Amino acid sequence: MAKDNKTKPEIKEAKEVKETKEAEIEVVEPADVDVVESVEVIELKKGEEEAVEINKTPFDLDSWKPKTEIGRKVKNGEIRKIDEILDNGLKIMESEITDALVPNLEHELLLAGQSKGKFGGGKRRAFAQTQKKTREGNKIHFSTFTIVGNSDGYIGIGYGKAKETVPAREKSLKSAKLNIIKIRRGCGSWKCSCREAHSIPFQVEGKSGSVKIILIPAPKGTGLCVQSECRKILKMAGINDVWSKILGKTATRSNIISACFEALKNLTRMKTKEKDKETLGIREGNAR
Repeated sequence: MAKDNKTKPEIKEAKEVKETKEAEIEVVEPADVDVVESVEVIELKKGEEEAVEINKTPFDLDSWKPKTEIGRKVKNGEIRKIDEILDNGLKIMESEITDALVPNLEHELLLAGQSKGKFGGGKRRAFAQTQKKTREGNKIHFSTFTIVGNSDGYIGIGYGKAKETVPAREKSLKSAKLNIIKIRRGCGSWKCSCREAHSIPFQVEGKSGSVKIILIPAPKGTGLCVQSECRKILKMAGINDVWSKILGKTATRSNIISACFEALKNLTRMKTKEKDKETLGIREGNAR
């Protein structure tokens, strides 16, 4: 075998050149983060920034082209209040009807999802992510809940699901406007009896799945003593003081939200006498 005839200085110089080249090379270690997860975080942050919004731009009634009979009556001015639709049991089929009849409408995303974390300790998020295993790969879907209201007797909750976060948010917002209802408020607490519409007039229950929520009238100044997402719903509806009790599997946020909305519906379904309306200070919607 042929020997290398390089001298010691040449060998030393070659080593130095090799070391400098290695130093110039930037070592990039692979990030221990899933690519899909990083994109999801960016989209969720954008959605959370717009979580609480008020429709600052007025609804353009002239450019709206209604497709239903109720929509045409709203545009022509035959229907001027949303109570005329809700009291007659008519169904709202266009979200623009709610925009036209309910001014200062607010909307907010509920934290019904959860991010990935060790031992299930991920941070709560507005979008719940699910995925289905197929031969082609994982099919990811996002779902969310949105509430709309004017903080003065009207509330609506909608559910949306799509392959991306933005369409899911738009679907839930449209669904919430279609499901808007008016609620009863009053003062049914024996500790208060102020006859003002700061709480609920009587105890109501709502059930969804295994979750059962009980809303109890509270005196003025108590606040909303209820689960965090239900607190957002009641505040958007215009209720300021209430006690509550929740039974069942409370880890299922979607059932808690649905049960709370069902309890608010039962406020209107309950039959009341005329003399009780004055005693409890019952107020339907925003009617004085």
